[in-house]
Amino acid sequence: MTRRVMLALIIAFGATFHFIPAFSLADLKLLDLQFATLRALAPRAVARDVVVVGIDEDSIRELPEPLALWHKHLGRFLQAMVVAQPAAVGVDIVLPDRSYDAVAPGYDTALLRGILEARRAYPLVLALSVDPAGAPRPIHKPFVTAAGQGATAYALLKPDIDGVVRRFDERLGDGGEAVATFAGQIARRLGFDAGNGLIDYTRGARFDYIPLQQVLAQAQDMPALERAFRGRTVLLGIVLPFEDRQRLPVPLAAWQADADSSPGVLLHAQVLRSLLGNGIITTVSPFVVAALSVAAALLWLVTGRVLLLALAYAAGAGLLWTLSTALLFHSMHLPVAGAALTGLLALGGRNAYEAALQLQERRRLRKVFSGYVSPPVMQQILAGRLHAVLGGEKRFICALFSDIRGYTARSESMTPEDVVSFLNRYFEEAVALIHARGGTVTSFMGDGIMAVFGAPNALDNPCLAAFEAGRDMLRHVARFNAQAAGRGEQPLEIGVGLHAGDAVVGHIGSSTRHDYTAIGDVINVASRLESLTKEAGVPLACSRAVVDNLPQPAALAHLGPMAIKGHTPV
Repeated sequence: MTRRVMLALIIAFGATFHFIPAFSLADLKLLDLQFATLRALAPRAVARDVVVVGIDEDSIRELPEPLALWHKHLGRFLQAMVVAQPAAVGVDIVLPDRSYDAVAPGYDTALLRGILEARRAYPLVLALSVDPAGAPRPIHKPFVTAAGQGATAYALLKPDIDGVVRRFDERLGDGGEAVATFAGQIARRLGFDAGNGLIDYTRGARFDYIPLQQVLAQAQDMPALERAFRGRTVLLGIVLPFEDRQRLPVPLAAWQADADSSPGVLLHAQVLRSLLGNGIITTVSPFVVAALSVAAALLWLVTGRVLLLALAYAAGAGLLWTLSTALLFHSMHLPVAGAALTGLLALGGRNAYEAALQLQERRRLRKVFSGYVSPPVMQQILAGRLHAVLGGEKRFICALFSDIRGYTARSESMTPEDVVSFLNRYFEEAVALIHARGGTVTSFMGDGIMAVFGAPNALDNPCLAAFEAGRDMLRHVARFNAQAAGRGEQPLEIGVGLHAGDAVVGHIGSSTRHDYTAIGDVINVASRLESLTKEAGVPLACSRAVVDNLPQPAALAHLGPMAIKGHTPV
């Protein structure tokens, strides 16, 4: 049930991703990367390019009047365009809202004359703007009248939620009604439709501009003007470093390659490139995008090895990116960030969920079975390297047997509860000492312990580990006896036998009940050596096979060949 709930949540995420502005920002950033990629790898020429006439710092210095009193300069520019014979002209600067004849007689007339001559020679569009409150800023009415009907439009475009302008949409009214925009009106006056959609930033190289003062200096040079402007759309606008700037997906100014914003006039010029070319880029239906994300959510059903899934996901995401970029090249936008993120969430979520279940199962198994098998066996089971299949493998091990001497006589004078308590107190520390040296306790035989070193986990020197564990157990007995003396109990004695050699280790028994243990002569000999400690009067006896693998065997007493029951002397 939990899997189904999580799958439903991921599907809901994929279905709504495209409709949530905060999430859709990922699609916008991916779109910017696609624009930059196509401009770098597959730049496309523009059939009807736009020429920008820029008002730059040199223009400000050479024309002495304040910009608000540039009536005669603007009039001269419009008259020069009459000579140049452009396809259309757009003036992307805000004209005065009142007459300045009282300050500079004849200035209004100079601009009116230029507007009237321009109106008769080519389509002219004057830019309108709004104040910070959104109210339209008026233009001195005679200028609007002189330009004629349909010659004014708003130089406005709405940015996306991150402040970057990517869309051309004339539905800018308070109620969503359409408003004539600067670039849209120029396109219409040239006979082109102005639909809504994404601005095509893949078309054309970066813009350069012709300084306004250069155009004014060539006002009477017909050949120069025609070479620069004839048959082309011309936009006049400000290209100053800190005025009328717009954040765009790609830099458009050739003279400011690293700037994080571009002059507003270049934005309108790029819109015109789109409108006068193959048109605005259309985005596929949001429901198609949602369906693609829902399909990606079904990756929740896919399981397998993490590396293979990661490689498959990377290949699929790359293919999706390539498809989306190819469609963008053909003026169609397919947002794929939602599908990519949903697929990643589905695959990552499923694998994280399965990993959590495995961790939970491992904890449960550890909790349930940790008292039944030694830590090395539990580690191998949880790691998936030790399977419950009958059989085993040949390994070099050191076997340890220990036994409590006089146990039968001791237990006769104790209740069964006391016997269990006594054994558990002794085993608690003894088993911990074996585990600390990397050993595996394979069985308890009444008061005895059988342990192996070197399986299932390999050890650098199984013999040394077993020998050190045996000595640790003898030290434990000394401490145990000190505590027992304080309680008035009789002391405890144990014997430890060690032998090394090859054995078969694995699951021994039946398919319904088996143990992890070791089988071989090495086990029999280690058991007999433990019994031999009573006859030899020593607490620990080990074979030559063990001693040969100890780094400092000099502290041991050599007993010579010893006969053991049912075996040749050792």
